[in-house]
Amino acid sequence: MTVENKGSNEPIQLGLLTVRYLIDGSATGGMGVFELTVPPGSRVPPPHSHTGNEECVYVLEGVLRYGVDGVIRDLAPGDWLHTPKGSVHQFSNPHDEVARALVVLSPDIGAQYFLDVAAIINAGDGADRARLGAVMSRYGLVPAQPQ
Repeated sequence: MTVENKGSNEPIQLGLLTVRYLIDGSATGGMGVFELTVPPGSRVPPPHSHTGNEECVYVLEGVLRYGVDGVIRDLAPGDWLHTPKGSVHQFSNPHDEVARALVVLSPDIGAQYFLDVAAIINAGDGADRARLGAVMSRYGLVPAQPQ
């Protein structure tokens, strides 16, 4: 058995959101795990799907609103949802407390995705949908069509 931890554990700020990688599986094509912190009213990614990854979200604290293929639930601590590859999903925190969750991606897209997005958002270019779309596409994320 090999014990590896390729995550730097350094928090990545994306506006108000924080991502802290615990396991970065992108180098090996394996599973990745990160902690996601979502303050109330945070700007979040648009609904999207992953072409090559499945995702599982497990809530640690607060309440995270999470939707998969149009089914939206408020997840409390201990609740989780699975997002199959190709399913449209989204999250938000319209509640009064900070929400924190563990997110598992298999295979992992890696911390570099979040660093690339943070470079755009934190530079004040968060409204540059073309640049954000290009980054998403490079990592296999597909924005959902507006309904």
